[in-house]
Amino acid sequence: MLTVTNVSMSFSDRKLYDDVNLKFTPGNCYGIIGANGAGKSTFLRILEGQLTPTTGNVSMGANERMSSLKQDHFAFDEQTVLNTVLQGYEHLYQVMTEKDALYAKADFSDEDGIKAAELEGEFAEMDGWNAESDANQLLQSMGIAEDQQQTLMKDLPESEKIKVLLAQALFGKPDVLLLDEPTNGLDPMTISWLENFLAGYDNTVLVVSHDRHFLNAVCTHMCDVDFGKIQLFVGNYDFWLQSSELALKLRNQANSKKEEQIKQLQDFIARFSANASKSKQATSRKKQLDKITLDDIKPSSRKYPFIKFTPERELGNDLLRVENVSKTIDGHQVLDNVNFILRPGDKAALISRSDVTTSILMQLLAGTMEPDTGSITWGVTTNRAYMPKDLNPEFSNENLNILEWLRQYASKEESDNTFLRGFLGQMLFKGDEVLKEVPVLSGGEKVRSYLSKLMLSKANVLLLDDPTNHLDLESITSLNDALVDFSGSMVFTSHDHEFIQTIANHIVEVGPKGVVDRADTTYDEFMAHEAAQAQVAKIY
Repeated sequence: MLTVTNVSMSFSDRKLYDDVNLKFTPGNCYGIIGANGAGKSTFLRILEGQLTPTTGNVSMGANERMSSLKQDHFAFDEQTVLNTVLQGYEHLYQVMTEKDALYAKADFSDEDGIKAAELEGEFAEMDGWNAESDANQLLQSMGIAEDQQQTLMKDLPESEKIKVLLAQALFGKPDVLLLDEPTNGLDPMTISWLENFLAGYDNTVLVVSHDRHFLNAVCTHMCDVDFGKIQLFVGNYDFWLQSSELALKLRNQANSKKEEQIKQLQDFIARFSANASKSKQATSRKKQLDKITLDDIKPSSRKYPFIKFTPERELGNDLLRVENVSKTIDGHQVLDNVNFILRPGDKAALISRSDVTTSILMQLLAGTMEPDTGSITWGVTTNRAYMPKDLNPEFSNENLNILEWLRQYASKEESDNTFLRGFLGQMLFKGDEVLKEVPVLSGGEKVRSYLSKLMLSKANVLLLDDPTNHLDLESITSLNDALVDFSGSMVFTSHDHEFIQTIANHIVEVGPKGVVDRADTTYDEFMAHEAAQAQVAKIY
């Protein structure tokens, strides 16, 4: 068990949170949510002991072990894959190393023998004899083959490094597991494996994530970091979101009797509990939900940006034809003979096990890069707007503030300060924030600014390369809803399962050996379709 007692955290310019008292118990997974900058990752660092709180303390049970997902992808470059994973259980690895060093001594003394016997006892207590086998199995379950496990970390592609560091955090079944954005950079299969792993994990897990599908699949509780407080709520993300909306509705029903409000709450919990059968944690969570009272649910104080894309004209009969497109980058063939057709009304998700593949294809579709061979033909009625993955070059001009930057993309009728300030205000830029110079904007602010540009474009086709990057959950939700309602067509990439599932009606998976293209299908249907997945296996 992990206990937080009277914790507060202040920096020179502001107080993050005050008087935090929480208990995190085994068998539960706690999702930590909050707006960007609220202090979610800071809270994990306090729990891990990397940061000392201003007041209060954090304690664990005797002989309990904590593990966390390392964010430095280069820290283990000179280590083998297997050794990197074993180092997740620090004391075990230390004993193993010390024991091997003793046995390697040329002048092995009686004293060394006694020390070795002590180490052997410790090693056995930690199940050390099965450590390499367990690490091997863990890696293989995540798609790292046995013949890769003696490879140096520096020789692995980035996507594989991420898996190894995740395996390192999970290794040895720590009593408390801290995961900061664990799905970042993971392919869908590994994310699904992790969801199943955590669902059956009977120790304590705390996770920071912007992946709503992941939070819904694994979390039994939500830890809301908001306005200087950290509050604990039973249920997954959807339950927290919907219960906060219900709380706001009940609060505004000044004339409603208490009995009526209780009945609404009971109906909501019953509906949600029945729906929770999809959740891996359904049984235990349902018991907890049934105990919730009116006083337990509270309205959220979060602000949601207003996002709405309105095309200036309708699409004609043709949208996009991609024929025999190939592209080589730095001697490596990224795309090979890619063919697919999109129709007006399609909202197509480009997916791949390689982010490079989808980003290059998006650049080709946007016209910022030319294919080596083949052709890309857009319908004559298409008016396209493109959002690249890397927005930094778009915000490099030191002489522009947000207001002036956006004015470049506004029509004459929409270019006055009053309109643009109001427009940016809807995107949560309040007061003088619109005068911030664009190079100093945070990642989330750049995305919200760029989405403002896209809205002003009135395009009937949107090309979006991982648009939820850097956004908080509230902005992701608003963007998600806006794209569902968008009457035009779009092509997009994303790692967000919920985002793809709720928006896409056409899935295009691109591999090094071809394309699997399925229209009129959702992401979940595509992933569950045996024939489609058999085709997918052939393109990698």
